[in-house]
Amino acid sequence: MNAQTKFDVETVDTSGPAPTDLEITVRDERFNRNTTPSRWWAGEPFGTAWHNALSATFPRGEAFFIEAVKAHREGAPPKLAAEIRAFVKQEINHTREHIAFNRLAEDAGYDIKAIDKRVEEMLLLTKDRPAIANLAVTMALEHYTAMMAHEFLANPKHFENADPEVRDMWRWHSVEEVEHKGVAYDTWLHATKDWSGWKAWKVRSIVMLSVTSRFFRNRWNDSLNLLAQDGITGWKARWGLFKYLTVSPGVVTRIFPAWLAYFKPSFHPWDHDDRELIGKYEGEFEDALMPAE
Repeated sequence: MNAQTKFDVETVDTSGPAPTDLEITVRDERFNRNTTPSRWWAGEPFGTAWHNALSATFPRGEAFFIEAVKAHREGAPPKLAAEIRAFVKQEINHTREHIAFNRLAEDAGYDIKAIDKRVEEMLLLTKDRPAIANLAVTMALEHYTAMMAHEFLANPKHFENADPEVRDMWRWHSVEEVEHKGVAYDTWLHATKDWSGWKAWKVRSIVMLSVTSRFFRNRWNDSLNLLAQDGITGWKARWGLFKYLTVSPGVVTRIFPAWLAYFKPSFHPWDHDDRELIGKYEGEFEDALMPAE
């Protein structure tokens, strides 16, 4: 593990809903540079397919998030400006590690190029879209990553039998998603500060509904495609994936209350301060932690 960079925002502008003592740490870690079992999720295909499908979208997706947030950093108060810089550095590292993970998935025999190509084509459609629309999409998807990150960290069942190095990568990624979960949202508040409360709520709610439809439709189809590459098709593939997502460990079912909370007019990602999950992770890896530079 390389030295970490910490962005301490306690001593700068403390306006806004995020915790005033929030400290965003850039953990420059590397994983999955060796061979990983093809069915890394306990030798079970459904969790493997779902997480491989997620990971295949991250390199281009997180680059999109970075640009969407950076497009609205002008005039940001010092606290938010510091958080945006940390967000960008964390997302760059996430992109690098998922590229490495995706390469291993391909080495294991999974063809994920079709997923990457579709993401590329979808992102091309955003080129002529207003920058604020891209930020609204980013804010919604960042809520998804934060919800799933919380669940992955809070519920050991998700990765308890997974390949250890793959598990560590997803936990590391999850910690940083929890840590920066308010950055895109606070950037949105900054960018729409001249909007009425009604307009801001209406736009972010409509965008979330649209993002939710596309997110689950695309991840479902991507996962079924990967399962077919494993020789699992038809009702067996659909039922197995549905059970994995809704019953055990049931990530979709378990994040539903947090998803619903997004539609509250007063919502903010830090309404639920779950930084204890970060402390638990770092406590377990205390020997690997290095002083901040």
